[in-house]
Amino acid sequence: MTEKKYGDPIGAAILAYAENRLPADIIVRSEICDDDIIPLEVLFRAFDEMPELEQIALEESRGKVLDVGAGAGAHAKYLKELELEVECIDISKGAVDYLTDMEYSARQLDFFDLKDEKYDTVLMLMNGIGIAGTLGNLEKTLLHAKSLLADGGQILCDSSDIKYLYEDEDGSMLIDLNSEYYGNFRFQMKYKSEVGPWFDWLYVDFDNLFQAAKKVGLKASKIYDKEDHFLAQITLME
Repeated sequence: MTEKKYGDPIGAAILAYAENRLPADIIVRSEICDDDIIPLEVLFRAFDEMPELEQIALEESRGKVLDVGAGAGAHAKYLKELELEVECIDISKGAVDYLTDMEYSARQLDFFDLKDEKYDTVLMLMNGIGIAGTLGNLEKTLLHAKSLLADGGQILCDSSDIKYLYEDEDGSMLIDLNSEYYGNFRFQMKYKSEVGPWFDWLYVDFDNLFQAAKKVGLKASKIYDKEDHFLAQITLME
């Protein structure tokens, strides 16, 4: 059987928008919910167009910063304006080609393949901690992030408690919370003819994030919380 070849929808979208600035959407398919979209202009937004959570995270960043899943460099751009040293990584070749053309320090690299480097801030925005894939892999993900922290370093990540998706009008739950974790998702992205592979993605509530961090010698603190979305600062235990 011939192995199916997947495209690079994020990279193709970034390169196309950078060239023509025409509005278009990345389609996000899910096995659980209806299709969603990512408007391309969101990937190129300026600091004053970002939600408050992201603005706080960028202002809290310090020292040498690792921007995980940097995309089109919206966060890296502002951090460079603050004169911070920023290293960008992304698995998308198109995204990294764009970042390199824009003179960012960028590498096409899986987060879990990054080793023997140290950062003062590991930045994982737009639910970047979701790269854990499932709740069962969260400790492993945090342990790897911990290995990249310099003395006094921090991880800044956001996520959402999406339990509300399964709540009935009377507040009862429509799923068995004792079965597979309700924040484990699978997604696939599409941009025009470019279709990516299906991938696991995690939305984690703060309590589970706190406990997973504690188990690997990290302390998670909630520094922003609005509705079901939060920003966490994770540091080494004293």
